Amino acid sequence: MNNVIKLKAVKGESKRISLNESVKSAIAQFLSELDGEHPDNIYDLVMQQVEEPLLELVLDYVDGNQSKAAECLGINRGTLRKKLKTYELIK
Repeated sequence: MNNVIKLKAVKGESKRISLNESVKSAIAQFLSELDGEHPDNIYDLVMQQVEEPLLELVLDYVDGNQSKAAECLGINRGTLRKKLKTYELIK
């Protein structure tokens, strides 16, 4: 699967940006806004901030089918359910 996202056309041109570049840009912006502070647990913070919308969007993509979502994510259904409960995304 291609990890390049096509952005909306600007002045008749479209631009492609990889998921990696998009994440790198967001993290760079976050770090620049720290203004010299040195926070703890950046890794955990980033993982939490990325994981919740990832789960939510993949689940929407497969119309709520947890088995399909787990397959898309490459995790087992039990792990997915645990993560959904953690983020209160399960009904």
